[in-house]
Amino acid sequence: MTETTPNHTQTVEGWAAMNSSGKITPFVFKRRENGVDDVTIKVLYCGICHTDLHHVKDDWGITMYPVVPGHEITGVITKVGSNVTNFKVGDRVGVGCLAATCLACEFCKASEENYCDKVQFTYNGIFWDGSITYGGYSKMLVADKRYVVHVPDSLPLDAAAPLLCAGITVFSPMKHYNMSQTGKKLGVVGLGGLGHVAIKFGKAFGLHVTVISTSPSKEKEAKERLGADDFIVSTDPESMKRGARSLDYIIDTVAAKHSLGPILELLTVRGTLVLVGAPDKPLDLPSFPLIFGKRNVAGSIIGGMKETQEMLDFCGEHNIYCDIELVKPDYINEALDRLARNDVRYRFVIDIDAASDR
Repeated sequence: MTETTPNHTQTVEGWAAMNSSGKITPFVFKRRENGVDDVTIKVLYCGICHTDLHHVKDDWGITMYPVVPGHEITGVITKVGSNVTNFKVGDRVGVGCLAATCLACEFCKASEENYCDKVQFTYNGIFWDGSITYGGYSKMLVADKRYVVHVPDSLPLDAAAPLLCAGITVFSPMKHYNMSQTGKKLGVVGLGGLGHVAIKFGKAFGLHVTVISTSPSKEKEAKERLGADDFIVSTDPESMKRGARSLDYIIDTVAAKHSLGPILELLTVRGTLVLVGAPDKPLDLPSFPLIFGKRNVAGSIIGGMKETQEMLDFCGEHNIYCDIELVKPDYINEALDRLARNDVRYRFVIDIDAASDR
């Protein structure tokens, strides 16, 4: 399989994992020339997603090395193709998880490109020309106009970057499952990169938001820092009992194996639980909490391009962005190690232009 094709003539500096050790090192590679439907982006910031951690270590057995991670990308356009009319040089833009889809299936036509069965991702994918895609841990990106979004001027580019994955991952199911009804009650399982954004969306929609966590120590930050209304300690039987049948919806962001049974008991009758985390082992799903509560369990992954732009516009209107820790490129390995220990509040973002300490 080729890494590049003949029109890959632009030399780019980036950072890549070369093998399953997961160690990130400087990497110089080639990107394609800007085509008629492309935009070239000077990458300014890139979020570090938990998916990056899985890919660099080949946890899922699908990594094509060398891998340049990064699908929470913000920057400024430096070049546009002749067919591009909705972007111009100087525009503040973002690129998320999608690099290419078939453009012809029912999902592409319905602006649900993320469910196209020929979807290719921003990194570790195969682009239309047969080249391997390299992500946002790099100084420049060439992207097809269809998979680029405008970042509102009111949003800081660094703290907006994780919205391209973490943000749309929780926004999409909230819209699809009608979790935007003022006064309804939302539960958020897990207080991390996804969970903290879900809280912000919930409050902007006018919901009563309850955080469900194994860590009692997170109650203060959930309420005082993020504005949650209530807190349930999932390891405390009394706390769980008090919360029984109290929630209309739950978004479960946890990426580790856990049982859904106790969480389902927190839902009211006909309540909906949506999974957006990606545990590497099957979850426990007992039938009784489902059938005795007529409850629904669903899943969701990112969102389509139209919805991603809607999400960013909503964030611009409501001043929603991620709580981040900005790091330099030479700190990427430490950041990934800390991410593996959940030691971040709440998302690392790489300042691509930052000078190295070395």
